[in-house]
Amino acid sequence: MANKQQTSKNGKLKFLLTDSRSLILGSVIATFIATTPYLFYLYESVPSNIKTWHTFLFTYESRFYGGLDIVAWTLTGKLIPLMLLFIWFFTCRHWWYHVLIVPIAMYMFQIFTILNDDIQYVDSNQILYLLPVMAFIIPSIYLIRARIFNRLNTVDKSLQDLEDEFKISPRGFKDKMKDYF
Repeated sequence: MANKQQTSKNGKLKFLLTDSRSLILGSVIATFIATTPYLFYLYESVPSNIKTWHTFLFTYESRFYGGLDIVAWTLTGKLIPLMLLFIWFFTCRHWWYHVLIVPIAMYMFQIFTILNDDIQYVDSNQILYLLPVMAFIIPSIYLIRARIFNRLNTVDKSLQDLEDEFKISPRGFKDKMKDYF
């Protein structure tokens, strides 16, 4: 009887530890998401109407944009959605979460383009660079969707059971590639 209580207490303790870690992590993520409108306005702390900004960390010279405030405004407009997409990607439990790599790649390319001062137009020809990413992700997602609906028609399982069955748990790069092919 005492051994049963000991096991029960250990199980509750493990549950409480994982539950409290989950609660803390969830609180940090929720707080970050709630502060994103304030983070967007960080661009206002950048000096305006100057082209070169010297700090103890770096020196940035804006050649293409009219001033550093415009560069900061453009960057925050790309970085905030990118960070939210990363949160969504790492916390999503659905089978289709890999499709989020496409907008993540798009925003990363846009940020690279902004920082590359020699390019004249920020949002141009990005679809050409995203085609290889989309050519891999979209057929993979469609293949998983086709497998789910094939099983749904032939097996008496709920959609949640099928999503759990097809959930790809990350192990290593080689194992991840085997999951796709």
